[in-house]
Amino acid sequence: MLNRVIQYAPVTAKGILMGAADIIPGVSGGTIAFITGIYEALINALQSINGLAFKKLFRMEVRSFWQHINGNFLLSLLIGIVISIVTLANTIIYLLEHHSMLLFSFFFGLILASAVIIAGKARTHSVSSYLSGAAGILVALLITSLSPVTTPETWWFIFLSGIIAITAMILPGISGSFILLLLGKYTYILNAVREFDIITIAIFVTGCAVGLTGFSRILSKLLHNFHDQTMLLLAGFMLGSLTKVWPWQIPGQAMADSEKALLFSKNVLPGNFHTMTNADPQLLPVILLMVTGVGLVLILELTAGRKQGALKQYSS
Repeated sequence: MLNRVIQYAPVTAKGILMGAADIIPGVSGGTIAFITGIYEALINALQSINGLAFKKLFRMEVRSFWQHINGNFLLSLLIGIVISIVTLANTIIYLLEHHSMLLFSFFFGLILASAVIIAGKARTHSVSSYLSGAAGILVALLITSLSPVTTPETWWFIFLSGIIAITAMILPGISGSFILLLLGKYTYILNAVREFDIITIAIFVTGCAVGLTGFSRILSKLLHNFHDQTMLLLAGFMLGSLTKVWPWQIPGQAMADSEKALLFSKNVLPGNFHTMTNADPQLLPVILLMVTGVGLVLILELTAGRKQGALKQYSS
């Protein structure tokens, strides 16, 4: 038992990182899963929650069911994500509100380096692969330029928001939190977590579960049948999303709602940031944090058996 806990402790740690990233609009937990080497293991585990798995469960073959879905891996990851969201939500929100420039700097470097490395995973460089990459960039740019909509706070829409947001969260480069911002439900869901609104949380999580099991099958097939095109598509998503984590942003004017201020922020150069806000662009700390983000990704990439090792280590 202790050996199992030790074996899966790194997965829980990665879940904590994923949960922290998912709180930040513009950053995807899928990106963290990819750079920590567990992305394909996660997708494969999720898509294994299928009819065969439920047959095993209904037959009370609990052990066989658990092994089929790689339950130890999924549970360890889920524990980390929940720990992160419950314990770090207020800290991340504080950093986002008071030190967003430095927070975004780190993630800008992290996402940029990740996109380059993921693009390098393509085994061939065909026209279709490059078109997939370009499409990914355009889709991400389109999503990040959308305006928010007014939506109801009914149970069915919270459920639907869970499906849509979790689909985005498992795609590197597409931020589930940003999707919630567009849907007008980012603050609503965070407040539900803060206030332990069990009913709202349960409805949202159920939607997330439905979205995960459905979309993971599609993504698994894409990775298997169109590996190179999918890799460059995901890299494109990440490159296109960089506009939302650009360190020097001018918040939207006359926006009493902090959600809308974040959505309508304008990216500027460091010099223009100082001119327009009379605030310190913190150029040196920003560059250092960007380099730190890049360096972290490179260290993870150079770790032996990064992707295949993860798949083998957590397959039992």
